[in-house]
Amino acid sequence: MAIDLNIVIGGAAGQGVHTITGLLAKILVRQGCQVLFVQDYQSRVRGGHLFNRIRLSDQPLLSSREGIDLLVALNQETVQLHRDELAPDGVIIYDASVVKELPAGVSTLALTAGDLLAEQKAAELAINAGASGALMGLLKVPLEPLMAMLLEAFEAKGSEVVGWNHKAAAAGYRLGAAAGNSHSLAGITAPAQPRLLLSGHEAIAVGALAAGLQLICGYPMTPWSSVLNAIGQRADRFGVVVEQAEDEIAAINLAIGASYAGVRAMTGSSGGGFALMVEALGLAGCAEIPLVILESQRPGPSTGLPTRTEQGDLSFLLYAGQGDFPRAVLAPGTPAQGFALTARAFNLADRYQLPVIVITDQYFGDTNFTHESGDFPAAVEIERAIATGPVDGVYERYALTNSGISPRRLPGFGPVVAADSDEHTPDGHLTEDLAMRVQMQDKRQRKLTGLADELDGITSLGPDDAPLTLACWGSSLGPVAEAVTRLNAASTPARMVHFSELWPFPAAAVARSLGRPQKLVMVEMNATGQFNRLLRQETGIGADHLVLKYDGAPLTPEYILRALAGHA
Repeated sequence: MAIDLNIVIGGAAGQGVHTITGLLAKILVRQGCQVLFVQDYQSRVRGGHLFNRIRLSDQPLLSSREGIDLLVALNQETVQLHRDELAPDGVIIYDASVVKELPAGVSTLALTAGDLLAEQKAAELAINAGASGALMGLLKVPLEPLMAMLLEAFEAKGSEVVGWNHKAAAAGYRLGAAAGNSHSLAGITAPAQPRLLLSGHEAIAVGALAAGLQLICGYPMTPWSSVLNAIGQRADRFGVVVEQAEDEIAAINLAIGASYAGVRAMTGSSGGGFALMVEALGLAGCAEIPLVILESQRPGPSTGLPTRTEQGDLSFLLYAGQGDFPRAVLAPGTPAQGFALTARAFNLADRYQLPVIVITDQYFGDTNFTHESGDFPAAVEIERAIATGPVDGVYERYALTNSGISPRRLPGFGPVVAADSDEHTPDGHLTEDLAMRVQMQDKRQRKLTGLADELDGITSLGPDDAPLTLACWGSSLGPVAEAVTRLNAASTPARMVHFSELWPFPAAAVARSLGRPQKLVMVEMNATGQFNRLLRQETGIGADHLVLKYDGAPLTPEYILRALAGHA
């Protein structure tokens, strides 16, 4: 029988919920589990409820799901908020010093200071280790990997702290192992090859580094900050300059200046910060300077829900900036796609001399997925479309060409390179010649023809002739894929069509992939069906029904299936 368990660990900010989740997830991956864990946190430094949802299976996982099998409650609020999600055979592991009210008829496991450690203060500090040990005992997996991880985590704090945590973990393990339950992982064996546990934003960071990133600059803003942090942690090893600018305006202009000089540069933000970048985005478009931008969505408008998830920025990104200028927009659905599309973004930006926007969201960025090492290539091709050699006559930075792509040279290496944010002549000097304006605008727009021919980014799942098609984009891939799998298992033929390369819109490929389903349902995490509007605009095809979610919580297969049942 397939294993599929949901563990929720909840408490207040500052109680170490993320610490315990990270330790357990790593251990369980090494034990052979497929692990996917989602972070849910409020916009506070301390206080406020936060929880992490760890899903375990012996099969690959692409999505979180609803329901709770094991609930670890570090405070009373966790019990109150999640009690109704417990499965019939669910178990609550709780800190008995703070949790005083429990639902009737539910299996529980109390962790008390006396059970964990004789020293009251030490037991309070080591409650997370005790809860971790109790989970390991309940799941029937060895304790030794947890002891090793606790040593690694707390060694810098001294042997006494390590000792407290080891004792608490061992005591918790004994309590968990003695409790009867049906949630054993004893049948899962360690994988032959090590697996990877990484978030979507970590995969994007590694993809950028593999593509030869040399400079990243930005201003911290949730959830984009995790990309900046992930690259910063690896910067010394890869020789990358990491610059925290004073604001997003400075960040994008720093990146543009570096790219003009020949550096592979990247910047990014979330919706509010990207709004500040819009004028400089037009500068990159007019001056034809390669640039990669990561935009990680969160619910708006304005500050919205700073730490939650949504797909509400698509329309903004497609048209941000005054006037018309070409850009590319890519929206990965998995960490593996995030790696590949980010690496590709640098090559597209260089080849077509334009900004490329990689669009993610909080769910994609903060969720950790299990991957096999083969899911990521050992190396990626790095293209640098930079002209060298002698020049006859005046160098024309913006030479009129059939492809719209002009020969790009770097300043300081031969002829003078004149770049301009005003409309300009082929040699880069400002002009108000209206005929030249039309020629330059047409030249820039011609890039979209070649770029569109390169794009596809379509992933399908399920029978091609299924009467029901669920279309989606970006991070919705996992939940929609699982919903489609469940529908087909229940003898309801359905298929998924997922889009990750959104602009310039590959209209012909999209139309072919959709075909003529009896019913087309668009699944999006926004209030207005932004991708559905784009689809109708570019192909004339529109969904028969929209499944929209915009409360800030992640999309789940159960949510999709309930919505479909309500519109059967």
